[in-house]
Amino acid sequence: MSAIGRGRAEKVLYRTAISAFMYYPDKPDNEPGYDVEEDVAWCVAPLDRQLPMPDVDIFRGVIRMLITEPLADRRPLIQKLAELSGE
Repeated sequence: MSAIGRGRAEKVLYRTAISAFMYYPDKPDNEPGYDVEEDVAWCVAPLDRQLPMPDVDIFRGVIRMLITEPLADRRPLIQKLAELSGE
């Protein structure tokens, strides 16, 4: 049995990809009111109430790094989501 459904895993991956693609280092300065934490919250929303909060918090940290670091390795996130969804 999987911890999360495939659809939820795909939403997390899609949202993370979109957020990372749209982010650039000067975004907080150029877009008043922008906060990367809002993007992170949107990305992990499909995991809320599906996983224990400590696990969701780990995902938050990883996703925050993936959004803000363009050279970060995304494979661990993809592998963990696949594992949790039973893929």
